[in-house]
Amino acid sequence: MISYLRGTIIAKSLNYFIIDVRDVGYSIFAGESFLNEIIVGSSLEVFTHHHVREESSDLYGFKNIDELDLFELLISVSGVGPKSALGVLAIASANDIKESIIRGDADLLTKVSGIGKKTAERLVLELKTKIIKISSASDISAGSSLASSDELDALISLGYSLSEARGALSAVDSSIKDTGERVKQALKIMKK
Repeated sequence: MISYLRGTIIAKSLNYFIIDVRDVGYSIFAGESFLNEIIVGSSLEVFTHHHVREESSDLYGFKNIDELDLFELLISVSGVGPKSALGVLAIASANDIKESIIRGDADLLTKVSGIGKKTAERLVLELKTKIIKISSASDISAGSSLASSDELDALISLGYSLSEARGALSAVDSSIKDTGERVKQALKIMKK
């Protein structure tokens, strides 16, 4: 099992990169955000998941252990393959995804191509207790905005990223309970 590689990036493509480790090139699939950070010719350390099937043996790369652990949890759920799991990791940070699962909010997961409402709900159901067991409270609650998916969707539809929306909603006064008012306050915060 290949779990970690360190070497020089010799090529990258739309969904993978090739890393040279002592004159052996490994092709590693990765998420879009990770690929955008990779520079051909630079040195890189990558945590990997070696996915072996009858017809293939693929490596999936991650910049840290948290992402790798979450990826492995996601693919442990029936019906979720490596490509879908990479899609989940592309929509938000590992902590945001864990927080969403712990709250029982499957809406974030349905934003991934190939994951419908039933699969998202199954992911939440099967992973909630596992994530609670392996995550410390500080990991999840750090940056936890407790924003509803409706509030997040409203801000995202206006062109803000998920992290911008979460940040602004976490800064809104917790005494404000009305969804519309929380969105208005978040917009004011982001315009400052």
